[in-house]
Formats: sequence, C-alpha cells, structure tokens
Amino acid sequence: MVKLNRKALKHKLEAYKRSPQSLVLYLLVVVATVLTIGILLYLIGYILITGIPHITPDLFAWQYTTANVSLMPALINTVLMTFIALLIAAPVGIFSAIYLVEYAKRGNKFVGVIRLTTETLSGIPSIVYGLFGLLFFVTTLGWGMSLLAGAFTLAIMILPLIMRTAEEALKAVPDAYREGSFGLGAGKLRTVFKIVLPSAVPGIVAGIILGIGRIVGETAALIYTAGTVAEIPRGKDFLFDSTRTLSVHMYALTSEGLYINQAAATAVVLLMIVILINWFSGFMAKKLTKA
Repeated sequence: MVKLNRKALKHKLEAYKRSPQSLVLYLLVVVATVLTIGILLYLIGYILITGIPHITPDLFAWQYTTANVSLMPALINTVLMTFIALLIAAPVGIFSAIYLVEYAKRGNKFVGVIRLTTETLSGIPSIVYGLFGLLFFVTTLGWGMSLLAGAFTLAIMILPLIMRTAEEALKAVPDAYREGSFGLGAGKLRTVFKIVLPSAVPGIVAGIILGIGRIVGETAALIYTAGTVAEIPRGKDFLFDSTRTLSVHMYALTSEGLYINQAAATAVVLLMIVILINWFSGFMAKKLTKA
C-alpha cells in the first residue's frame, strides 16, 4: 500500500512538472476549499457561541410580548408560509418542467423564451419581488400585508428554482426508460407519470427542499408583503392577517436595538432549521434513489 502511494505521488509530481498550470489550479482549488470551509465554520461557531447562552424558555412562549420576545409565533408563521408557498409553486414548477422536457418540441422558440425568463427571474433580487408583491398583491388585489400576499410572493420567487431543478431531473432520466415503456405499449401520459416522473423524484425533491431553505431565510420580500406583526393568524380570514416569519423576527429585533441577545438566540434556531433542512434533503435524496 505504501509503495503504491509513493508511486502515485511520484506520478503526480512528474505530471505537475510537465504541466505547472495544473499545479497552480490544484493549489487554487485547495485554497478556495479551505477558505470556504473555514468561513462556514467561523459563521456557525460565532452564531452558536453568541446565541446559545441567551436561549431561554421565555423565547418559546406561545404568546409574544415585549417582555419575553417569543419566537414561537414567528416559527409557526414560517411553517404556514412555507406550506402555502409550496402548495402554489411546486405543482406549477413540476408540471411546467414536464411540459418543457416531455411535450414541447425541440427548438421551439416559445420554450427558449420560457427558459430565458426562468433564468432572469432566478437572478432578480428578493427586494424587487417584495416591491412587486406590495404593488400587486397588497395594493392592486387589496389583500393588504398578509400571510397570503407573502406566500404568493415567495411562490413566485422559488418557482424558477423548482422549475429548473425539476427540468434537469427529468432530463437526467435515460431515454431508454421512455423507449422501453413505449415499446411495451404504454402511452405518453402513462410513461411520464409511471416511468419518468418516479425516476426523477430525488432531483425534484431536492429542488423543493432548496426552495424551503430559501423561504425560511427570506426577509426583504416579506417585510413589504406579510408585514411584521408577531402574532399567529386566527379566525376565518387568517390568510389575510399580517404575520412575521423567523427571519423577519430576527431582523425586527436587531433593528430595534433592544433585543440583540434574543436576536442572537433566534439566529441559532434559524441556523438549526436550515441545517436540518439540508440534512433532510440529502437523506431523502438517498432514500428515494435507493427505492
């Protein structure tokens, strides 16, 4: 084993001598990797060190007051906002991807316009989405700053992400699967929903969970559409009540300047949620791939 490692190392050194550019690129990759991991570990460590000492039972009280500054209403609002936004964006994004990959003709100009629009929407800053939501959902439609206005704004924001990941997942399914299904006499619709779509589920689920991560961390778009009221929506018209998600809650506490310690504790909870979402994404992708 040692001899093999020495031979491999010697072979690499000889290759780098023949091509110094490869060595430079290798070193750049190593430096970039170390910097990325180092910055990530520093941020996680800083958040945990500054936030954990200030986590108290009062932060998880059911009712928000200026005394306890509870994050529980914001946490529940985050779950509601995520559920409604996904209920809107996921079906539209997945079915749009199915149309683009399975039904649209290759070289179709309309398909090119859709893909260009999707890429453009992916690069728009979130505050622009917030201003659009304010002008359209809040003002024009008369929904006011509400849970529904925020959810629709977030749905538009994550739609390109879900659509593109679903499209790539469908493209990754081998054409042999489709040809085999057609050869057995299955129709187009049956092939798509019984053969192609189940094979693409891991990639689609990964895109949806990434969308959840973006919803959980979004602040700018929700300030203009959902508001900053730290209460759980209630009653028949709860969809039209103003709400506050965890990220907005943390922003509000920080901007007031009176609850910096509680904001740090909220950051710990938000960080744990994001880490859990990323772990769950990888776990589900592996499970679905094995299945």
